[in-house]
Amino acid sequence: MPKDEEDSATFSKTGEILHPSDLLSYEELLRVVRIAVEMGMNKLRLTGGEPLVRRGILDFIHELFRLNGLNEVRLTTNGVLLSDYAERLFSEGVQHINVSLDTLHEKKFQKITGRNYFQKVWEGLLKARDLGFKIKINVVAMKGINDDEFVDFARLALREPFQVRFIEFMPLGEKSSWQKEQFIKTEDIKKSIEEAGDLSPVKNSRAKGPARVYELTDNSGRKGTVGFISPISHHFCDQCNRLRLTSGGQLRSCLLNDMETDLKGLLRNGATDEKLRDSIRQTILNKPKGHSLQEDCEGNGRPSCSGQMSRIGG
Repeated sequence: MPKDEEDSATFSKTGEILHPSDLLSYEELLRVVRIAVEMGMNKLRLTGGEPLVRRGILDFIHELFRLNGLNEVRLTTNGVLLSDYAERLFSEGVQHINVSLDTLHEKKFQKITGRNYFQKVWEGLLKARDLGFKIKINVVAMKGINDDEFVDFARLALREPFQVRFIEFMPLGEKSSWQKEQFIKTEDIKKSIEEAGDLSPVKNSRAKGPARVYELTDNSGRKGTVGFISPISHHFCDQCNRLRLTSGGQLRSCLLNDMETDLKGLLRNGATDEKLRDSIRQTILNKPKGHSLQEDCEGNGRPSCSGQMSRIGG
């Protein structure tokens, strides 16, 4: 069993004091995943925050792949530690990674993130590419911040075997930095990248996830793929089959709804596997039909989901 963090407090990005006891242990996580796999789940994505900063994460991934019936373990990362972990991740069986990257300019990267890690992230991307990972780059589209780079990102998809996905900026969290003036809907993003080439929709792309995927072809015949995730202008609630387990043990059937099931409380109060199974099943049955992000954005911009993405998992 992988070792967890030492018994010392850390600070989250939002300034909260987090103790190891606030988080599910790897043993608890593995138990929940095992039960979910027994119920029919066959794919898992590790997100954050940043999953690679947690001590023992590689050993945890090794244990995940030992679960009979779990076919895929994927990873979403900010890419800062990717060059350090890429080889081991690949050898353990991880084949798909998503890298969050909102700019291709070093100075702007530092302004957005507060850290001067752009070159480190880029090094990790290239290393992952050379190892053979299937890579998606997630770009949160923000007017006045990175809308001048959409064509550059599209051309990156033509040069490299990366699928670049443009994500509508969502109002999440009571302390969200979201501003209505920064929102750009997908149709406007698509129009802005027409300079890079022609877009042709890929059939049945929504069956594999939330993105609408297009093949991009430039004047020379080069091809690449870009995707658009439109939780506000074209929500995908009717096809969503995701569950989200926070690091603190709260199970959510919708990223954009505050309804949670406290699995940590059950785990630490002697719940049987059957009790956990019933709680997971009830969470699925209570999955909301949709969210109110469009109303949030058209109204006063106040979020329907009060949780921070760094705590919920993005």
